[in-house]
Amino acid sequence: QSLAGSSCVRLVEQHRSAWCFALLVLGYLLYLVFGAVVFSSVELPYEDLLRQELGKLKQRFLEEHSCLSEQQLEQFLMRVLEASNYGVSVLSNASGNWNWDFTSSLFFASTVLSTTGYGHTVPLSDGGKAFCIIYSVIGIPFTLLFLTAVVQRIIVYVTRRPVLYFHIRWGFSKQVVAIIHAIVLGFITVSCFFLIPAAIFSVLEDDWNFLESFYFCFISLSTIGLGDYVPGEGYNQKFRELYKIGITCYLLLGLIAMLVVLETFCELHELKKFRKLFYVKKDKEEDQVHIMEHDQLSFSSISDQAASMKDDQKANEPFVTSQSPTSNDSSLNN
Repeated sequence: QSLAGSSCVRLVEQHRSAWCFALLVLGYLLYLVFGAVVFSSVELPYEDLLRQELGKLKQRFLEEHSCLSEQQLEQFLMRVLEASNYGVSVLSNASGNWNWDFTSSLFFASTVLSTTGYGHTVPLSDGGKAFCIIYSVIGIPFTLLFLTAVVQRIIVYVTRRPVLYFHIRWGFSKQVVAIIHAIVLGFITVSCFFLIPAAIFSVLEDDWNFLESFYFCFISLSTIGLGDYVPGEGYNQKFRELYKIGITCYLLLGLIAMLVVLETFCELHELKKFRKLFYVKKDKEEDQVHIMEHDQLSFSSISDQAASMKDDQKANEPFVTSQSPTSNDSSLNN
């Protein structure tokens, strides 16, 4: 039994990464199922009530307007819903808001490149759809490159240098300083890009409360972009163009701040150790081959450099002449 137990422990240790990865996959699937169960149990009753309410309204409308058939009403509603999916409303209080003026188009371009994609405004024409594909194929990698470069520069001044300063100047443990710094940075980011903007949106948007505004900030900066709440679409929105530009700047800055916080937490020593549990470990033979190839390349490059330096030295010595081997032999015989 002791031999069997030791062999099982040895087997688990040898394939520890595979077991951890299997548990990770199982945990992720269970989390998906858990979310589906909760959403279904919470939202399904509200959907049923809404369906019943709409059915009663439709039946009452047909009874009050007997000259209108149900088929005609269905066709009208289908056309209205189709236009609403493209961001065009038939309501009189929404007729003044254009979806494709410059500021709205700028806001749409920012949501496309940041992969937020609210879906409240989509291209109508075939040319617009084709351009959106080409624009996204080029723009999304360009955006990732831009965000990576910006975050890499910001994190040096925001995370690494402050942690090293407190570690070297005050002698605190680097791990403890990094954890405290990550918590403080996360709190500042939540305050500046979630709580304060949510309070501002709850004032500027007539139909939004604080929870709905905070919900919009989270859905936007996490690039989920459900599109159920979109700012600047209200009736007679004051300074709508300037408001749209401000929201575009907020989304870009907030996305950068979120990436900085995520990178700061990913650099924590504890999280690095936790992530390594699920990675595939390299074989020692592969590491040795890699080291040997690296050493061979380095030695060959050094020898090539030495040979080229000798050739340069010979070329730079015009007064030194090389003697032929016959003259050397004659001098030795003499």
